[in-house]
Amino acid sequence: MTAPEVAMVLFTAMNTVRALAYVPQILRIAPDGGRAEAISSTTWVMFALSHLSTVAFAILAVSDLTMAAIFAANVLACLLVLVLTAYKRSCAHRPNGMQSAPARCAGSA
Repeated sequence: MTAPEVAMVLFTAMNTVRALAYVPQILRIAPDGGRAEAISSTTWVMFALSHLSTVAFAILAVSDLTMAAIFAANVLACLLVLVLTAYKRSCAHRPNGMQSAPARCAGSA
């Protein structure tokens, strides 16, 4: 294998693993009965935008659909963290009995 091929294999492997590394964060947010205060939405938006720019680069500059797919998975994982965080925060603002749909915020404080 040439040096560029080794670099590409390492790049692909590490960024695939990174997409999976979001799972523990997602699993911590999901059962959180509070406001998910430890999550910085600004940071996760920046992560998502960074990955999205890499998707665009992969498609438009280097025509690499594998790279684009890996970073698209990273974008989706970031968005899931953001959606779960927003959901938890919206549920935490509602007093018990004041939810528009009772099952919507099940398990929240």
